[in-house]
Amino acid sequence: MPAAVIVDAVRTAGGKRNGKLSGWHPADLAAETLRALVERNDLDPARVDDVIMGCVMQIGAQGVNVARNAVLAAGFPESVPATTIDRQCGSSQQSVHFAAQGVMAGAYDIVIAAGVEVMSLVPMGATMFAPNTGIPFGPKMMARYEPAGGLVPQGISAEMIAERWGLSRADLDTYGARSQQRAQAATEEGRFEREIVPVAVKVRDRESGQVLEPDAMLGRDEGLRPGTTVETLANLKTAFRPEADGGKVTAGNSSQITDGASAALIMSEETASALGYTPRARFHSFALAGVDTVLMLTGPIPATTRVLERGKLTLDDIDLIEINEAFASVVLAWEKEHHPDMSRVNVNGGAIALGHPLGASGTKLLATLLNELERRGGRYGLQTMCEGGGLANAMIVERLG
Repeated sequence: MPAAVIVDAVRTAGGKRNGKLSGWHPADLAAETLRALVERNDLDPARVDDVIMGCVMQIGAQGVNVARNAVLAAGFPESVPATTIDRQCGSSQQSVHFAAQGVMAGAYDIVIAAGVEVMSLVPMGATMFAPNTGIPFGPKMMARYEPAGGLVPQGISAEMIAERWGLSRADLDTYGARSQQRAQAATEEGRFEREIVPVAVKVRDRESGQVLEPDAMLGRDEGLRPGTTVETLANLKTAFRPEADGGKVTAGNSSQITDGASAALIMSEETASALGYTPRARFHSFALAGVDTVLMLTGPIPATTRVLERGKLTLDDIDLIEINEAFASVVLAWEKEHHPDMSRVNVNGGAIALGHPLGASGTKLLATLLNELERRGGRYGLQTMCEGGGLANAMIVERLG
């Protein structure tokens, strides 16, 4: 069976809501990462067998197969196919899984896994509330969960997780502050420079919809909040449940709404060698998990167990871990179940500080994981993400060289 390897991975900086990337069309923003990936690796894009792109809100500017539209916007030959997939927050991590598994099956020699989400333009929930189209949860599914009180938004799930695992507001804020502090340190030390593709600033005026294009580039994550402490986060109001009713989840211990795109170049080991590339990592193992749809965000707990079992490894073998910071309670509940060395977890901060551009987050985290493994000389990296609907992805990569 062919081995699947990672040749490179890139991302844009994260643009905050209504910020410096808000004026980009999603297909054009994704095209920036596709083009950068082939240009910096001197690869003829005609050789790409497929582009698999994650995107969650596939409507409007992100509808009608945004992956294909991005491929054409990037100037790739029309012969290069593309498809868009949705596994909620793990969409582009699933793109990576499908790309690598396609290589391992012999279906691809060269494939790009990617993701995009311009949340300022196509807001979270847009696909749920399109006029005259109905809601995605049919009567039979709704009836299934009615005895348990019905389906709830993710923010309420995050509150339920905090309650079930005995997490205090201080616990969540401590984690949120640490994410900001680690991300700030990583930025100041230049740890993200190899993975970030600077792009032009394009700002959409919220009232007129006009796009403003100042002569400036964005090459640094816009959501960083220097000087964040537990004390400053303690002043924030709860977002989903009143504090008087036990609410603990705030904007400061939750992921940020973010615009961004990311992409990874994946090949068979044989093809990479034939083309003269030095692969940066190989794929070691993959896993998926499904959990309670109401609690929803606990999937990384069983997904981590499964991917370690499939890889015949333990957490002690893993040098670095990226677990998406959808909410601090998600990471801390996972910690309570797996007891990892937290000095190896999200060492450069995470989505609380750097943002969570939904469909782009999977390949975004992979770029960060890959670069940090190389910087530290680690061997194995584990990446896992919770996903709407009670799902999760997990994978382990092995650094080469």
